[in-house]
Amino acid sequence: MISGTSRDGVDAVLVSFADDQPEIRESVCAPYPAGLARALDGLVTSGQRPGQAAMKDLDAQLADHFSATVAMLLDKAAVDGQEITAIGSHGQTVWHKPGGVNPESIQLGSPQRIARQTGIVTVGDFRRADIEAGGQGAPLAPLLHRALFRPPAKTRVVLNLGGIANISIVGLDDSVSGYDTGPANCLMDAWIRMHQGKDFDREGRWAAAGKCEPELLEALLSDPYFQSPAPKSTGIEYFNLAWLDRFNRDTGFAAQDVQSTLVELTAVTVADAILPHDPGDVLVCGGGAHNRHLLHRLEAQMPGIPVKSTAEFGLDPDWVEAVLFAWLARERLAGHALDTGSITGAEHPVLLGLIADPF
Repeated sequence: MISGTSRDGVDAVLVSFADDQPEIRESVCAPYPAGLARALDGLVTSGQRPGQAAMKDLDAQLADHFSATVAMLLDKAAVDGQEITAIGSHGQTVWHKPGGVNPESIQLGSPQRIARQTGIVTVGDFRRADIEAGGQGAPLAPLLHRALFRPPAKTRVVLNLGGIANISIVGLDDSVSGYDTGPANCLMDAWIRMHQGKDFDREGRWAAAGKCEPELLEALLSDPYFQSPAPKSTGIEYFNLAWLDRFNRDTGFAAQDVQSTLVELTAVTVADAILPHDPGDVLVCGGGAHNRHLLHRLEAQMPGIPVKSTAEFGLDPDWVEAVLFAWLARERLAGHALDTGSITGAEHPVLLGLIADPF
């Protein structure tokens, strides 16, 4: 289970593993109740580390919603909870600052509470061990991408277009690296929500009818994050409407043209990250895989490189991240220390996730 930077609800999948390959048996998306969504928005979009009192209350509320999502998923699949080996729950990220003197990444939705309420062993808090080992704590998806999408003849890049965009570079020698390139849907979603009252720009239609403003794009691209070397990770604590306002304040650009420029920002920064690796193809997953305009602009920035959906390789792009946490839970229960050094910069292999027993 995971709720990403879009904070629209919980994605949950029931996954079985045969020959180490995941098979999605059932899936659900459980939207957050309006009150919980508003509380999360206030907490996350402030750009400040949340206070303990607010986090304690939301930790319990989110765990309750995640637990209810488990019940919904099992009911839909007609599966008894006793048949489930474990739950892998990423929770909801509310703060991610892996650099500095006190690096940390905070996910709410208590795994202990989920385990007690569902009666199922729950693995959560997946980033902590990596950060304690000197890593960024994210992205973790490249570990799964290497396991599932090994390239046939040339380096392959797997691109996740969630709220934040991240890439996995999978080599023919079984090597993998990856990092967050910057914003994907987070700014576009926030902008259209403010100006159109819609949760997202379906297929990128609103942006496609606007025009990119080169002056604004150049200003956005000047942010030092885009030039900083990997390993690196980020979130909406950084890339939010307050960040955009620093560059867009008093410009007078039409709202639709700003949306078009945000699409171009994602396309350019993703392409700039991918092109040096000269991949044979790019596999796309995440909500942005449905944004036709964004994919068109990405293809324009990477001529000659095929851009494909992970669906062509047996995994629905909407559920790849949820599958990741089922896979990570399985790895944790097996006691497999995972080498994230080439991805996050961790100094040694780590056991990702803490195990919460139901009793």
